[in-house]
Amino acid sequence: MEKLTKVAILIFLALIVAGGSAYANNVRVQNVALYQSPGQPAGTIDIKFDVMWDNSFSGTDGNGQSYFDRAWVFVKYWNSASPTNTAWGHATLTTGGTLSTYSTTSGAGISADGMGAFAAPGLNQTVRWNYTANGLSTADNTKVRVMAIEMVMIPTGSFYVGSGGTGIESGSFTDGSWSSGATIPFKITSQGAITINTGAGNLWGTSTTGNNTIGPAGATNAAFPTGYNAFYCMKYEISQGQYVDFLNTLTREQQQGRIGTSIASAATSVTNIYVMANAATLTNRNTIVSPASITASVPIPFSTTTPHRASNFLSWVDLCAYADWAGLRPMTELEFEKAARGGSPTNNAVANEFAWGDAVAFGTAYTLTNDGTSQEAASNQSTTVGNCAYSSTAGGAISGPLRCGIFANGTTSRVTSGASYYGVMELSGNVWERPVSVGEATVGRLFTGTHGNGILGATGNATGAEVSTWPGTSALGSGFRGGSWTHVTSIARVSDRGLAAFTSDSRFSYYGGRCARTSP
Repeated sequence: MEKLTKVAILIFLALIVAGGSAYANNVRVQNVALYQSPGQPAGTIDIKFDVMWDNSFSGTDGNGQSYFDRAWVFVKYWNSASPTNTAWGHATLTTGGTLSTYSTTSGAGISADGMGAFAAPGLNQTVRWNYTANGLSTADNTKVRVMAIEMVMIPTGSFYVGSGGTGIESGSFTDGSWSSGATIPFKITSQGAITINTGAGNLWGTSTTGNNTIGPAGATNAAFPTGYNAFYCMKYEISQGQYVDFLNTLTREQQQGRIGTSIASAATSVTNIYVMANAATLTNRNTIVSPASITASVPIPFSTTTPHRASNFLSWVDLCAYADWAGLRPMTELEFEKAARGGSPTNNAVANEFAWGDAVAFGTAYTLTNDGTSQEAASNQSTTVGNCAYSSTAGGAISGPLRCGIFANGTTSRVTSGASYYGVMELSGNVWERPVSVGEATVGRLFTGTHGNGILGATGNATGAEVSTWPGTSALGSGFRGGSWTHVTSIARVSDRGLAAFTSDSRFSYYGGRCARTSP
């Protein structure tokens, strides 16, 4: 049996404990090995690894429910008998390892569909791979890559959407009894269909036309993730390092679909090596590159010098492909507000608030130290008000996204690090979030929150029955929340829906996003 030494490690910096102190963080997967345990069931093999990060946190929200951070661990495999231009497979996990059936008490264990496992930090953890379920007769001569993505568990419970603001937030959610003046936050108290209409007790919005529309009267389907049920949200936006790891497990044709530069199968050279921006030179701080000289017909080894930086130039289809590949899903705009504001049985909304819980943001252009490194920091960040990357702070001199979690350090609070109630980073600013919108009735409200199965189509798109209710390649039903490094501060507010129903299938320097997964 081949002992595995190759492992994909997704590294991030900066963790914020919601409402408390923030520290540097460094998630790492090490000491990966394939081995047979005593009494190993036929057709399975165990994968052992260490997964660690600094300053793991937990807390209790306003509903008295526990929240915590975990790593979503999943496995990609490559068999030596596979043709050269073959995508890495997604390992199907089964019970039997130390990470076995998911426990709601520990927040650890494998998902019911076997796509991955949630893990607390620890040594000598194991998942059991059912390799026969992946069509292999043996695990000999097989390499695996153990991937780890930091997630935050957002617990079950009631919460409010809409902040009760007075007009700064475009198109914000409101209770249907609202008519004029300050809006009325709407309380979500269950998982199930939500009626969208005027009248008390219904979800409504302050705009019925345009990109910030609530859409026509109607309802979400019963399975639409409302944010009431527990879900896991990526702690950070997808990073450039994560996206490179994704690209490097795909076929040449799949890679072509997920970048901006042409890498036709017969090509042996690349001029626009900055492949996300389709440019010959560095553009808007995205350093994902192809070698200038490549081999025809085989996958390209992409790289980045800024793996910790948020990935921009991601289209809706790119985001969905990443989610499908990782066994995750897009989040909804209701979940976005829950992850930012926190759960509470009573109205905890702050008028015109940002993700850090108040309505004041740092307004001076940032000066960076250690730019492009894992220690990138804003040397002049505020010690009294919320920090995020938007037009006045990053849009001029910096002109691109910043490191994931850049504002959190050993002395920052939730406000000064820009963290959400639950410790999710950069829900305000940096790159746009891309949630599923309730403002689009024909596709968006039909989303059922199914998870990806780790397998992409021939051209690199999310495909299959599991993604059939996701907004598709046209991006209709998706939208934008949270603002970006180049947009004005008002758009970064939690309840701003200025582009919540805007459809775009393009890649731009301020498009990014993150994924979610319903809690087992």
